[in-house]
Amino acid sequence: MRLRFIGLLVSFSFMGFSQNESLDKVLRFDEYLGFVKKFHPIVKQAQLVIDESQAKLMKSRGAFDPKLEIDYDRKKFKNTEYFDRLNGTFKIPTWFGVELKGTFEENSGDFLNPEAFVPDDGLYSAGVSVPLGQGLWINDRMAALKQARLFREQAKADRDIYINNILFEASLVYFEWLQAYNELKLFENFLINAELRYRGIVKGVEVGENAEIDATEARIALNNRKLSLEQSKVKLMKAALELSNFLWLENNIPVELQPDVIPDVDTEPIVDATFNINQLQTDEAIIESHPKILSLDYKLQGLEVDSRLKANRLLPRIDVEYNFLTETPDVARTFNTAEYKGGLNVSFPLFLRKERGDLKLARIKQRDTEFEIGATRVTLKNKIDALKQELESYVAQNEITLQMVTDYERMLQAEERKFELGESSLFLVNSRESKLIDGQLKAIEIQNKFFSTKAKLFNSLAVNPEL
Repeated sequence: MRLRFIGLLVSFSFMGFSQNESLDKVLRFDEYLGFVKKFHPIVKQAQLVIDESQAKLMKSRGAFDPKLEIDYDRKKFKNTEYFDRLNGTFKIPTWFGVELKGTFEENSGDFLNPEAFVPDDGLYSAGVSVPLGQGLWINDRMAALKQARLFREQAKADRDIYINNILFEASLVYFEWLQAYNELKLFENFLINAELRYRGIVKGVEVGENAEIDATEARIALNNRKLSLEQSKVKLMKAALELSNFLWLENNIPVELQPDVIPDVDTEPIVDATFNINQLQTDEAIIESHPKILSLDYKLQGLEVDSRLKANRLLPRIDVEYNFLTETPDVARTFNTAEYKGGLNVSFPLFLRKERGDLKLARIKQRDTEFEIGATRVTLKNKIDALKQELESYVAQNEITLQMVTDYERMLQAEERKFELGESSLFLVNSRESKLIDGQLKAIEIQNKFFSTKAKLFNSLAVNPEL
């Protein structure tokens, strides 16, 4: 229900208000949020979360990069070459813990260890290293890469939450600015009424139609309207400065709101379109795709990976290595099983207290996150339901307030006619007008609460709108 309280202003002053407003520049709500989302530093800071996750993903992928190692060692003393050793290795890590390896070894010298003797042209080898127990199905490299991918997706959900929060805060400030502007225009119009009434009473005193006390009464009402107008100007100035905190240009240049810029008084359709409020109120599945739920789900998946890694460390460590040896690697048939270098390494802690403790801690974190997801889902649902009911209440309050303002306006018009006929007093006219002002201020306040509640619903759903 649109809050059409502006149309309830006194009719003979409304025309002048419309003409003055047309000379100002209107800052629409969607345009304002578009500037905030594009240029605000906190929004840019939220993007850094994505950049950080990309960097961590690149770092984890680096564990699977091929590696070239060269080890050269030489000793010469008193014209004697003790040894001259060269060992080059090329390693290719693979996903399931298997590592492919090729080496070249060339050794010479008078005091070589016999096991280091190789042909004069060097010795080549090609082989594979395989973990048969711990580290085969999951290892530190695999876990780090999986967790980095999950962290990247979690960072996207967290970014949406950060951006939604800043858009929510910016929306509340815009609505405060709109409320202050509407109150200013309200008092400007009633000041015109008070001035017209005061001039009419003064002329009536001059011709003897009104008593001097009526002029005093009219002057008191006039000064009250002037005071209210000055107070509303201060409130509008503060709201405009608060709004300027959210206005930025490229290269982090802040923007100050100019005095001739005004809010859009007919902004409810734009608010609904920007927040997509109608769809959000009817789509129950939005809870499952909520960024907070998604973020916690990615966190849980990361903890599941960590739990699998900790469980894998309960297995014995069995590493097998086999390498073919040849002097002529360019001839394929020279690689045969008769000439090889191999090995087996087995290790296993007897009590596994450290490993079992790590696994238990990992599962506790996992269970804690599951509880958090369940509690968050219920909290979000209840919060959204409460905000929907609050919006319905404000629609009903708006209907009541509109009827009250309409009745106050009719009472004021009737009292003015009775005053013109000499059947009423200026005190009663001013009293009726004060009631009308209070009613319209209440309508402005309800509009602000109505928009703020929509913003809270928008914030509770953590939507990142396209602006």
